[in-house]
Amino acid sequence: MYAVIETGGKQYKVQKDDEIFVEKLATEEGETVEFKVVAVHGENGITLGSPYVENAKVFGKVLKNGKGKKITVFTYKPKKSCKRKMGHRQPYTKVKIDSIFENTDKND
Repeated sequence: MYAVIETGGKQYKVQKDDEIFVEKLATEEGETVEFKVVAVHGENGITLGSPYVENAKVFGKVLKNGKGKKITVFTYKPKKSCKRKMGHRQPYTKVKIDSIFENTDKND
């Protein structure tokens, strides 16, 4: 069973016990987070949401918050003697996927 979740403006394909790096979440280490599910593949095939699957839930545990490797950003304007060198470290959250639930009961 796998699911496609959305967080931080990006989508990730996850399975149980996966560890993923996502855009920084406003949570502390050890807390549990719930993600919005875009699609889920289970026993009954693929279920797509519009935009999200209402009967599916994905829970994960925050392992750590940190910053990525430093990248160098260099901008300049030719022939103007104007240049600027900067560095950037993107913040991230490392999450371990604990469980994927899909409720197949449709009470319409």
